[in-house]
Amino acid sequence: MPQLDFSTYIPQLVWLAISFIALYLLMARVALPRIATVIEERRDRIASDLDEAERSKAESEAAVAAYEAALAEARSKAHDIARANREKLNAEIDAERAKVDAAAAEKMAEAERAIASAKDAALGELNAVAGELTEAIVKQLVGGKVTKKKVSDAVDAAMKG
Repeated sequence: MPQLDFSTYIPQLVWLAISFIALYLLMARVALPRIATVIEERRDRIASDLDEAERSKAESEAAVAAYEAALAEARSKAHDIARANREKLNAEIDAERAKVDAAAAEKMAEAERAIASAKDAALGELNAVAGELTEAIVKQLVGGKVTKKKVSDAVDAAMKG
């Protein structure tokens, strides 16, 4: 093996040093600056992307806050509208109830008047029937004539007392 031949050892070391120096200079002057440029561009792009992501996050948080505020306002308005409608319906129901109560009270008053009138008519007829009946009974029991005035006075006294 030529690498282990000590007679060619020094020239191999010289060529190794020359190759290493040439490779080092090539890497230092050409390849490493290009790699550094690419790494720097990537770092800048990553930083830019992170800044953009942070800005987008702030915008989305602001949009969410605005949405929640609008939603809370809409809910508040909906509750106010529902409350107003409920109050309006309750007022309408109360007004209708008052109308119905007034109509019912009027009908009750009419019914009471009709009942009182029927009662008075019945009592008037009752007096006449009681008078006739009393006169017939007295005629059959006593056998004499009784005047209608005496019979009606006796019936009136019995009805009152």
